[in-house]
Amino acid sequence: MTRILHVLDHSLPMHSGYTFRTRAILRAQIGKGWDVRGITGRRHSAAGPDEQMVDGLIFHRTAGPPATGNALVREWRDIAAHADAIEALVRRWRPDVIHAHSPVLNAMAAQRVARRHGIPLIYEIRAFWEDAAVGNGTGREGSPRYWLTRQLETRAVREADAVAVICEGLRGDLVARGIDPAKIIVSPNGVDMDQFGAPVPRDPELTAKLGLAGADVVGFIGSFYDYEGLDDLIAAMPRLVRARPRAKLLLVGGGPMEQALRAQAMASPFADHIVFVGRVPHDEVEHYYAQVDVLAYPRKAMRLTDLVTPLKPLEAMAQGRLVAASNVGGHRELIEDGVTGALFAPDDPAAIARSLATLFADRTIWDERRQVARAYVERERTWSSNILRYEPVYQLLLARSRESRAAA
Repeated sequence: MTRILHVLDHSLPMHSGYTFRTRAILRAQIGKGWDVRGITGRRHSAAGPDEQMVDGLIFHRTAGPPATGNALVREWRDIAAHADAIEALVRRWRPDVIHAHSPVLNAMAAQRVARRHGIPLIYEIRAFWEDAAVGNGTGREGSPRYWLTRQLETRAVREADAVAVICEGLRGDLVARGIDPAKIIVSPNGVDMDQFGAPVPRDPELTAKLGLAGADVVGFIGSFYDYEGLDDLIAAMPRLVRARPRAKLLLVGGGPMEQALRAQAMASPFADHIVFVGRVPHDEVEHYYAQVDVLAYPRKAMRLTDLVTPLKPLEAMAQGRLVAASNVGGHRELIEDGVTGALFAPDDPAAIARSLATLFADRTIWDERRQVARAYVERERTWSSNILRYEPVYQLLLARSRESRAAA
């Protein structure tokens, strides 16, 4: 039985798009009959034992809190601690392949161990961490830290035996850096159709509780980061409500921008048309999808959003919801304007309002568009199909490893 060790930043029971993708990958690989485990770094902050089973998945932890000191010293210490934990697990469990996931610190820790033991390593990039830092407001493009992270990323990609990325935007960027295209596979985000493929009916009690009875409901379900552009969505509401007096905005989730967004909504002349729910348990999310007519994703235009595809629009399509999103590169990989969804100009509240008002004005197109979007997800964006892209890479790396040992 093939053993795959996934080297991770954090995992369940923490909830994030990162952990949900990890869960989907590991579950699908277990379904293939592989023996799979994960090991997290020191940034995994949920309390728990050093070895933990969550949702039937086994995770090992790197002991200790994150290191202190200046940023470079702190991160080198965390890499060393992570590498030591990986080393101990590799000696005990003997994986056939090490599969390291973003950020690059995980790849650096995993590569130390993989080289020492002659284990093939695949490095999976879900986003360039320097761009993610810019997107969430903790970094600045062109800064020394940004430049260093980018150099480390390029080096890690060159040293990995194979590279996986979640979308064509990331692949194109690596190819432009001189990385051999044959070394890179695209394993896109997907949807667990067992979880999202059977939409639940709208709960009238929840509708009444949220104040959405009879409303044209626009929704966003996800994390409240600056790059998501939720401030532009809130700013679009006065124009939308003037065009569609029954329009309401439902915001489900939380994050760094939550307080600023709540303050912005309170100051809006149509504050009573904006409903904040807060975070909800993942197994209840589908009930909130059922309350929404159109899911809106107004991501701002920047490198992060141009290069990286989000997961949430796919979940919305699987739920049979209409999707409207900003016309950035990551969305264009998922949404065909006028076919599977609607695209509007980024960073433009007036464009958001016009797009949403147009959708609500013509419901005759809704059923066909929802059916086409769901069919696209079923055909091209399920985890059960996406996971097949790893298998030939694993097999190639294992074959090379056997040949190398035989030659030695």
